[in-house]
Amino acid sequence: MSGLGVGHEFPRRDVSWMKRDVLLFASSIGCTTDELHFLYELHPDFKVFPTYPIILPFKLTQQEVVDFFDAKTNNVIPGVPKFDARRVLDGQRKIIFVKPLPVSSEGKKFELRSKVLGVYDKGKPGSVVETEQQIVDKETGEIYARMIGSGFYVGQGNWGGPKGPSTVNYPPPQGKQPDATYEFQTTAETPLLYRLNGDYNPLHAAPEQGEKIGFGGVIIHGLFSWNMAAHAILKTFGGSDPQNLKEFQARFASPVIPGVKLITEMWRTGNLEDGFEEVRFVTKNNKGTVVLSNGRALVKVVGGKSKL
Repeated sequence: MSGLGVGHEFPRRDVSWMKRDVLLFASSIGCTTDELHFLYELHPDFKVFPTYPIILPFKLTQQEVVDFFDAKTNNVIPGVPKFDARRVLDGQRKIIFVKPLPVSSEGKKFELRSKVLGVYDKGKPGSVVETEQQIVDKETGEIYARMIGSGFYVGQGNWGGPKGPSTVNYPPPQGKQPDATYEFQTTAETPLLYRLNGDYNPLHAAPEQGEKIGFGGVIIHGLFSWNMAAHAILKTFGGSDPQNLKEFQARFASPVIPGVKLITEMWRTGNLEDGFEEVRFVTKNNKGTVVLSNGRALVKVVGGKSKL
């Protein structure tokens, strides 16, 4: 792979978490009392919800509220323009689970390693920066999670860069009803709770921030919907056992306004990879607007009831 900025590594950053962080995350994405192994630290099978690593690039080692924009490092990528991090939206996120995180980082040293996979000029609409992030044990070099994501820098294109490759799509099976449907009712407080995980973007708390960029007010974190859908799939098909989720990905299709109902439709494909079945999904709001597309997970299907 070659191209402008490709392979550039950002400075490594320490990450850490406590049991309280893990409990808050599980609560904020919709885990329920029949899943106490995610919600109660004294449960004999207390575990980290598997997508928790996705929040660590925001949280790093912080335990206190931070100014989102001041804390955001706008690292320059050689050979491409310096983009404005205040005008960036999530494009797509994928996580590959290599090894389950311990319920606390205490006694270990972890770091975030990030590198550029591609920088693409989409013309007037903006530019896309695709990165890979890894959560790594600093002392052993063991990788716990690999995360691939893209950021869309609104209105920051037309600089003469490559247009980029076509993305692989995972649409739902044509003409087939979902094998399962999961509903989640958001409230005005949904983004206010989720942001306490470490993603303090004012867009998800202050109406004036959303009004400035055309959303009309507060919107819910795209990663809330993304994590909520991961929970829906793991609970529905994987028995709420984190070992039964190998990969998870989705594209952010449209913003979510607090108070809407989110409906995740899921299809089993029958395609197996090392014993994990491909499940495709779409998340819509109660008006039928798709908010998460290109949804794909690899799940060891065991049924809906928690086995833990």
